[in-house]
Amino acid sequence: MELIKRLCEAYGPSGREDKIRKIIESEIKPYCKRIEIDALGNLIAYKEPIRKGQTSKRIMFCAHMDEIGLIVKYIDRQGFLRFTNIGGIFPDRLINQRVIFENGTMGIIGVETKPETPKPVPLENMFIDIGARGDKEAKRFVKIGDIATFFQTFGILNKKIVAKAMDDRIGCWILIEVLKRVKNNKDELYFVFSVQEELGSRGARTGAFSVNPHYAIAVDVTATGDTPESPKMAVELGKGVALKIKDSAFLTSSFIKERLILYAQKLKIPFQLEILEKGTTDASVIQLIREGVQSGVLSVPTRYVHSPNEVCEINDARAAIKLLAYCAEKGFE
Repeated sequence: MELIKRLCEAYGPSGREDKIRKIIESEIKPYCKRIEIDALGNLIAYKEPIRKGQTSKRIMFCAHMDEIGLIVKYIDRQGFLRFTNIGGIFPDRLINQRVIFENGTMGIIGVETKPETPKPVPLENMFIDIGARGDKEAKRFVKIGDIATFFQTFGILNKKIVAKAMDDRIGCWILIEVLKRVKNNKDELYFVFSVQEELGSRGARTGAFSVNPHYAIAVDVTATGDTPESPKMAVELGKGVALKIKDSAFLTSSFIKERLILYAQKLKIPFQLEILEKGTTDASVIQLIREGVQSGVLSVPTRYVHSPNEVCEINDARAAIKLLAYCAEKGFE
């Protein structure tokens, strides 16, 4: 749990992934042939096959390092910070939450109290209070363009784990653990820890172009249908890894889907089939790179996605590790 805690609590909004990248690099360095950091900031780890030959394929596994954030756009005379979003922000999940900037400055999200403030409250009627007495003091700590993320600690609820940035640090943890376990891979394996997924999967696009994989699997979180009056969705916490069939921008390769189902059944790994009506993952751009890539997604069921307290079950993540490690060693041909 300690590594998951470090990954989730690390600061790393889109475009500012340096801190989380350093943690990941230190963990995987002994287990791969080489590590590259591309111009956009993706961390790409290469694990060579035990015997390289003409039959070797390039397989790409991808999880994104970045998290959603709030970027400062204006500082008023009283020292309150006005902001806009970095990634998908739900305004109703922000009120009175604590946030933290890269330099350690903390703040509380407040809301205008004037009668004409719309309900529900949009971002333009919110502010960050860093305790400053005026704009001059505020500007000593925060500048226009600085990005804040949620300030929240990692916790355990029975077999469930809760933290900010579970999306997608739990996916990063899964890739790290797979990289540590795989020893007899017959294919060339590329583990891509991507940047700026929350801004349209920008890192996955450049990373996949560089790797030019034959097959790809993205690992990310997905929503659930197991809370009171939630949208109808056949995904629950504790029922295993979710094999994505479709989301708003992606349709899984039927070949990859059947292979994942076959492997999960063979290993007796609990799994669910996922259709997500809103949202997508890095796989949506990976599949369109160059001539096209047969792609799939392993999802970790997660409640309260894009909030300060995202909840998943550790055994679902462990199921994803077991399945992905088998894919890495067995390949898809």
